[in-house]
Amino acid sequence: MTRSFLFVAACAVLLSANTAAAGDDHQLMMERLGISALRPGADGYNLKAPNAVNYDEARAGNPVLPDPLRWRDGRPVTTPALWWRKRRPEIVEDFDRDVYGRVPKHVPAVHWQLTGAVERSFGVHKAVSERLIGHVDNSDYPALSVDIQVELTLPAGVTKPVPVIVALVWTGKWANLPIPEGQGPDWREQILAKGWGYAEYVPVSLQADDGAGLRQGIIGLVNKGGPRKPDDWGALRAWAWGVSRIVDYLQTDRRIDAKKIGVTGHSRYGKAALVAMAYDPRIAIGYISSSGAGGAKLLRRDFGERLENLAGAGEYHWMAGNFLRYAGPKTVNDLPVDAHELIALCAPRPLFVSAGADGDNWVDQRGMFLAEVAAGPVYRLLGKKGLGTDEFPPLGTAVVAGELGFRQHCFGHTPQPNWASFLAFAQRKLPVP
Repeated sequence: MTRSFLFVAACAVLLSANTAAAGDDHQLMMERLGISALRPGADGYNLKAPNAVNYDEARAGNPVLPDPLRWRDGRPVTTPALWWRKRRPEIVEDFDRDVYGRVPKHVPAVHWQLTGAVERSFGVHKAVSERLIGHVDNSDYPALSVDIQVELTLPAGVTKPVPVIVALVWTGKWANLPIPEGQGPDWREQILAKGWGYAEYVPVSLQADDGAGLRQGIIGLVNKGGPRKPDDWGALRAWAWGVSRIVDYLQTDRRIDAKKIGVTGHSRYGKAALVAMAYDPRIAIGYISSSGAGGAKLLRRDFGERLENLAGAGEYHWMAGNFLRYAGPKTVNDLPVDAHELIALCAPRPLFVSAGADGDNWVDQRGMFLAEVAAGPVYRLLGKKGLGTDEFPPLGTAVVAGELGFRQHCFGHTPQPNWASFLAFAQRKLPVP
């Protein structure tokens, strides 16, 4: 046998083992919840299947959404003070208990180490990149070690504090792919052209992106290698927690404007970026790309990915264990919250939601737009303009008059084509002399 054959075979065995372990953990959580079966998610491959994905807007429904400005007992929220003191904590509790899970009360500290400055060039823009490692204290459970991997890049020769965007990024084959013609300069070049910096954060260095990893990473470290409780945090909340720990560090670096730290992510990392901004008020702005279900998409709309997909064995690790209940025996209409309330938790800070056209229907572009519309009343209560329209815009048209922005580009499942629109939006919302 050749070495390459042995390597592929070993990878296949490892993948099979991880899949089996994830399935075992998924089944264990179902047993803990007293659930015997889950409804299947949308099938995006077999359009003749009974559970085939729906891409027909006429069948998407017009769901009744929970009102973010009414308490659980039905009373209206009429002042900003009531929002901050009463209603917002209620919504956070619902997301903690039933959707993303709770961050444990005692999470180990993170100790940051900055090393290895390297000069780089992006087009005509010079920059300096440094490796930033967050060592998570594992003294209570030395069997696991966790190091958060970040690369911080700032314009060369900075003389005053600059804004920084924390970007959740992939490694391996999904990292640094060539940019197709017509999608603009590399996003990093565009950020540096503004005189800003960015921090590339690898979420899987903190928590693996599979169910088999739930007994490792930060979740496993806190649980000392044991299984999760039904309301424990899932990977999305853990990845978002990592963003907050990066913000902790960035606020200590005098080269960085601590009041102008943003966050961005695409696809599953778009979900995590939105969760991070919703929970951490220090994050000043967000660019949320193609986040779909579990992110900016209304789960109550039957279009593209469904709640049941998130509860399945392939994605359940993103969510709290309690979330599985809404894929059987409960339904999405029993869920106490929806995506518009996650967006409302970001208010009154500016947020830009992005999607592609053909090839990106799985994320439900219109469903994300409608979630922003439904979050508008909270922005208005807090003295800001939301989207300013409830009419879905033509392809390529940026809706950016208020604190909520939206644009659907003409490409597929990618964040690159909307970077220019987001940065123009951010320049107005976070002006830098």
